[in-house]
Amino acid sequence: MEISTIIPHIEVLIFASDKPLTSLDIVELINNSFGFLEERIMLDQVESALEGIKEKYDSEFYPFEVKESGGGWQFLTKKEYHKTIAQLNGDKFLKRLSNAALETLAIIAYKQPITKGEIEAIRGVNSDYSIQKLLEKELILISGRNEHSPGKPLVYATSKNFMDYFGINSAADLPKIREVLAEQLVEGTRPEDFTDRPIAEHIGYEPLEEEKATENISSIAVNQDGELIIPEEDSNSEESSNPAPPTDSTNHEDSKDSADEAGEEKSE
Repeated sequence: MEISTIIPHIEVLIFASDKPLTSLDIVELINNSFGFLEERIMLDQVESALEGIKEKYDSEFYPFEVKESGGGWQFLTKKEYHKTIAQLNGDKFLKRLSNAALETLAIIAYKQPITKGEIEAIRGVNSDYSIQKLLEKELILISGRNEHSPGKPLVYATSKNFMDYFGINSAADLPKIREVLAEQLVEGTRPEDFTDRPIAEHIGYEPLEEEKATENISSIAVNQDGELIIPEEDSNSEESSNPAPPTDSTNHEDSKDSADEAGEEKSE
């Protein structure tokens, strides 16, 4: 069967359905409507037809589109027309979830299946009201009980309405927590630590007075009375601590011999 022949049938099925239709649902419904076993359509034909339908309604000419959301295919209005549609239902259409409800819903979405106690352990507050509101809005559902916990508490999971509400096809389409956190990280502007001495000297960094004081801490002693003994500064200390390097090996040996002779004369 030609794809162009089944495209109108797929469109009317998606348009008339009160719930999202999967590709397999569409295959079964169309085959049942034709009733000719020799002309049964296949899944790949439906998927090809859906690609053509998507491309068709992506045009700016249409205010709606065909999108896979909530576990199946459905007609959805485009974002630029949401405010216009809101006029049909007033404030009720624009009512948003509270921060507490959003926190609870996010925990359930990423940790499902999860018990109320586990939700409260993460949030740190009682979550009875938030869970009740999410159940009323059919964004979450009770998926069973935790058989391994005392009392076998109820466990909660997101519903198909949750996926439809947020425009995703499955829980796997949720943004990864690592990706969300990566967007919030701020990288440092300094490639190196300025406290590193070679790098600090390279960029002309001048140490603070406190840093200079700590460099000489080893020269401070304590007498028997517990008082600090701070050595007096010597104007020649810098020269004595950093003697000029010998010009050559001969001068170095000469200076050493002179020092030895001076020591011998002094001892005599």
